[in-house]
Amino acid sequence: MSKRKVKDVHRPIGECITQVQQILRERFCHQQLPDRPEGLEAQYKHLLELLRRSAIQGESNSVLIVGPRGAGKTMLLQCVLRDLLQEKEAQKNLLQVHLNGLLQTDDRIALKEITRQLNLENVVGDKVFGSFAENLAFLLEALKKGDRSSSRPVLFVLDEFDLFAHHKNQTLLYNLFDVSQSAQTPVAVVGVTCRLDVLELLEKRVKSRFSHRQIHLLSSFGFSEYLQTVRTQLSLPDDFTDRGFAQDWNSSIQTLCEDKSVEEALQRHFNSSKDFRSLHMLLMLCLSRVSVSKPSIKPADLLDASRLCLCDAKANMLHGLSILELCLIIAMKHLNDVYEGEPFNLQMVHNGLRTSAAAGVDPAGRRIFGQNPEGVPADEADAGPQSDHGGVAEIPTMPHRRQAVGHVGVRIAGL
Repeated sequence: MSKRKVKDVHRPIGECITQVQQILRERFCHQQLPDRPEGLEAQYKHLLELLRRSAIQGESNSVLIVGPRGAGKTMLLQCVLRDLLQEKEAQKNLLQVHLNGLLQTDDRIALKEITRQLNLENVVGDKVFGSFAENLAFLLEALKKGDRSSSRPVLFVLDEFDLFAHHKNQTLLYNLFDVSQSAQTPVAVVGVTCRLDVLELLEKRVKSRFSHRQIHLLSSFGFSEYLQTVRTQLSLPDDFTDRGFAQDWNSSIQTLCEDKSVEEALQRHFNSSKDFRSLHMLLMLCLSRVSVSKPSIKPADLLDASRLCLCDAKANMLHGLSILELCLIIAMKHLNDVYEGEPFNLQMVHNGLRTSAAAGVDPAGRRIFGQNPEGVPADEADAGPQSDHGGVAEIPTMPHRRQAVGHVGVRIAGL
């Protein structure tokens, strides 16, 4: 009886809001993995069984996880490793090496990282090896158990796998796949990539040693599943401390997802990207508006957050610039095209701007900026650019800024 009273006690609203934000932020920032990856049950089962055979039975394997960015490749692998390491035998035997193609840009750096993660710096010492294969074989030999009859299985996770294919001679991939095909040491190689044509990047000798196992993660869910995901991501768990607050919160989320304007906003996000990271960013903006004075998410909060997520950040930065600053940006864009990405300095930008200002007319013969044209009265010049005889472009207000920038761009493009 006393336990039920403790569960049903009402917490202060401020404490409930703090706990809600903590739970949902951890969920949105991927700090808390789901129990099972939604919609990826078959891929989860396949990968778990594959790595279990490597960790427990000492079977060598290689596999590629392929899918677009944000499809859940890393989340799937982390869920599999979490569940696999709950088995005592796998936790005792399995060694892990995580490499990233963005960080380990060549095989020498990758080999140093392998040595560091396997804690074999003291074993290697100042030894000199004749080849990459000899060095890798020495590292794997050093992992043998005390009876020297068997080795501990090693899991190699290669994130951004396609970048490793650009290494010289693909030495790292060749040796890892070669070891996984032999009976020397139990090795599992898991590559994670977003390129569907990744096998075309491999050399023939590397491709022949790969098992050609691929796990594809394709976004096949529809908008109804997307909307259900939003509802699930924003809902509080059943074990929330204040049950009354949790019921009110979940009821408000249900009402929110049934709102027509909210459905339209979520439909726009779904059509632009099915990446759950962009969805989590949207929900994080909604969550930031929750406070003691407003303890629930309203449709207006989600609509405002949707406008912030879908707006063009670069275009917004240009809205606050003066005409002169816009002219400098156009001049820099022109120089960047002329020099094909080579560096240039502010003096070159200024010279280009002065040349354009000195010429004073665009290819159509209209005045862009500068002094009044000869023979045109000041009041006519102040009236803005003339359609036929060429006047002076007035310094425009905000609604006319895009048109003025367009005239300036035409002139600078003709430099």
